[in-house]
Amino acid sequence: MFRSLRHIGRLVRVGYTLAQYDALTDLLNLFGEKPGALDQLKTIKRIRPPKADEEPNTGLVLALQSLGPTFIKFGQALATRPDLIGAEVALDLMRLQDRVAPFPGEEAQKIIARELGGDISEFYSDFEVEPVAAASMAQVHRATTTDGRKVAVKVLRPGIEQAFARDLESFEWLARLVERFSRKSRRLRPTKVIETISETISVEMDFRYEAAASSQLRENMAYNSDYDVPKVDWDRTGRQVLTTEWVEGIAFSDKAALEASGIDRRRLAENLVQTFLAQALDDGFFHADLHQGNLFAREGSKITAIDFGIMGRLDRKTRRALAEILLGFLNQDYDRIAQAHFDIGYVPPDQSLDKFKQALRAIGDPVIGKPVNEISIGKLLAQLFETTETFNMQTQPQLLLLQKTMVTAEGVALDLYPGINMWETSRPIIERWMRNNLGPQAQIREVAETILAAARKVPKLVEDLEQIADAARHMQQLTSGRQNGSRYKPFLLGFAGALTAGVAGYVLYILFN
Repeated sequence: MFRSLRHIGRLVRVGYTLAQYDALTDLLNLFGEKPGALDQLKTIKRIRPPKADEEPNTGLVLALQSLGPTFIKFGQALATRPDLIGAEVALDLMRLQDRVAPFPGEEAQKIIARELGGDISEFYSDFEVEPVAAASMAQVHRATTTDGRKVAVKVLRPGIEQAFARDLESFEWLARLVERFSRKSRRLRPTKVIETISETISVEMDFRYEAAASSQLRENMAYNSDYDVPKVDWDRTGRQVLTTEWVEGIAFSDKAALEASGIDRRRLAENLVQTFLAQALDDGFFHADLHQGNLFAREGSKITAIDFGIMGRLDRKTRRALAEILLGFLNQDYDRIAQAHFDIGYVPPDQSLDKFKQALRAIGDPVIGKPVNEISIGKLLAQLFETTETFNMQTQPQLLLLQKTMVTAEGVALDLYPGINMWETSRPIIERWMRNNLGPQAQIREVAETILAAARKVPKLVEDLEQIADAARHMQQLTSGRQNGSRYKPFLLGFAGALTAGVAGYVLYILFN
């Protein structure tokens, strides 16, 4: 009873703040009549890619910012799941300003000493007490390591884990209550939404995961001299502390400095779009938090990215389908787009291929002849997802996160250079991927890899067959030792034979599929 009263007290404060910003309706829509999956993507057609300096469309964003760090991070985590909350709300939540008042630098030093297990002077010869940036979850300090390297030290905000746990407990209590008394909300499973967001935030609050993501992206992009990821200092990194190389550059959000620098903003915009697509298609691992505060321009229109708490992942089959779809729209090849959807299983085989191609033409033809800077790849994908829902396509969260990130990347690119040709900028990356992954040499390489993978499984399969044979011999011995064994012997031998044949069939499937 006391716990329920405590939850009610917290939620009254939240409700009052939401009401002040006229945001209760926005919040209720998440769990009301409108489903939060693909049908809300139709609203994205009326939304152009957002710019960093634009005001949010809803009071929900302003209310979350007013409620403090926990709610800011909660809103940002929700923004990564348009499949749960709908694209319109997700796009607006992307504009949450993750800037809050800093906590004392002395407190940051205590956290570092406790986390790294020694006095701060053992790790940094110089540590600036005043932070250079403060966000909802952490703040960043400039420092110099004991071996003379300039670094950025990210420190988790004190008490943030307890605050998240407390607030999420109240959210879970409310979600269970809503599910109990609102039949309409049950299909959206608000408790599952809260659980998903809780897991996302828990990972973000362990900086070792972010360090690993940063390290992986840096390794993946090592070939690209126009894109850089700061190197992680693992000796000075732990669960609550992340130390990386210091970034020298101009933040994309500093338009005046960009203008004064003489950096080629067109090339910078094209570099951003192409590196994002290369990450998604080549490695299936992309930076999914591309707001302007996380991107820095350097001499030669090079980019340095930071903050890798939110990353997107695509498996090989999804990447192939994505490349086929994008190239199909580039060439107005609706047969190719339709076949890609059927091949990967996005559209069930009982649907009409011809009708689906006709629906695709209704998406692509209206944009033919329009100025290229008016055609958004992200919005085109959103219309595609809306159409595929009509043909019983299942929700694809990984594609929705990619589409949301693409809208953000387009918004940043257009802000840098309004005349950018998004499609022609993307074409070289898509065509290169298709050539390297679907050409004759790629097919030979894929067959060879399949054979090698199957060969590695043969010893285990042989061992399994030997065990089956031993079991069959054991059953035969049992039947021969019983008085009425002759009655069961044919059945047992047949069973053993069928089992052996099944395993042999499995071996053949592994070797030749």
